[in-house]
Amino acid sequence: MRYRQLGNSDIEISVLGLGTMTWGHQNSESDAHQQIDLALAEGINFIDTAEMYPTPTRAETWRTTERYIGSWLAASGGRERIVLASKIAGPARDPAGQQHIRDGLSRHDRRNIVEALDGSLKRLNTDYLDLYQLHWPDRKTNFFGQREYPYLDDADSVAIEETLSVLADQVKAGKVRHIGVSNETPWGVAEFIKQSERLGLPRIVSVQNPYSLLNRLYEGGLSEFSHRENVGLLAYSPLAFGALTGKYLGGARPEGSRLSAVYRTFNRYDSGSAQEAIAGYVEVAQQHNISPAQLALAYVISKPFVASALTGQTSLAQLRDNLGALDVTLSEEIQAQVAAIHQRIPNPAP
Repeated sequence: MRYRQLGNSDIEISVLGLGTMTWGHQNSESDAHQQIDLALAEGINFIDTAEMYPTPTRAETWRTTERYIGSWLAASGGRERIVLASKIAGPARDPAGQQHIRDGLSRHDRRNIVEALDGSLKRLNTDYLDLYQLHWPDRKTNFFGQREYPYLDDADSVAIEETLSVLADQVKAGKVRHIGVSNETPWGVAEFIKQSERLGLPRIVSVQNPYSLLNRLYEGGLSEFSHRENVGLLAYSPLAFGALTGKYLGGARPEGSRLSAVYRTFNRYDSGSAQEAIAGYVEVAQQHNISPAQLALAYVISKPFVASALTGQTSLAQLRDNLGALDVTLSEEIQAQVAAIHQRIPNPAP
């Protein structure tokens, strides 16, 4: 395993992190504990979760993922072995689908942050988080696959300086070591940095955004913040919901897979251009006798702005395959082949 510093913090995290958003829908509590055990045995020390997991969020299952991690911590006493991160949900984009999270009004204000954080700590059976993140912005902007900026007024959004001041109190109280953002834009990252410097408040150390062979939009504006401002990327969906393994090519939906069992209407990776790009990357992997998942992950962790790639898997076999990415060397030939596909079909799945 290789490790990288998390932003300007004093924490080093594994370049492969353990994503958990299937735990509670596709994975049982026993499955979750087995994944944690194998991950730790292989050197993974970073576990990322969220109050709303598993996804898609449902009234009957939200908070289950944190409980599974908390039961592992209670049984193992292994808190100091892991770097643990969670997230507070943002305001509902679809109020009808998120009423179960604080009545669909999960703003990033004092009441919501304190309530959400205390709930996460209780479920996780810990008295502190190494990283606490804002799951998505408390304003109307483009994220979760939306390419165009919406140009909408947002009178109800909580000011970033207010959010930072509440998070600062949580750091001061010892509940949180460091803070981060997720699904953020370049403007948002710049504003968080500016306000923290202006007010002398804790600085974000990370941004958790999508980044994969199918979505390299992070490179356009945010990667420079990682480089010049030392804000590390926690890359989520590095396998594009498993699409980059090739298992969904030709419209296939393997039994028990995420797109067959949970996200039946999720079509971000179903476009003709996305499928063409996936087929090309799968062919490159096969030519070089590596698994498609390993090629995809090796590419992501090769980038200097990536602190960790968060892999989500539903089986131990998938986790072992993902770990094999650590042994993959991206030769000049592989890099040229990947570049050629990207030039022909850039960012087909934002």
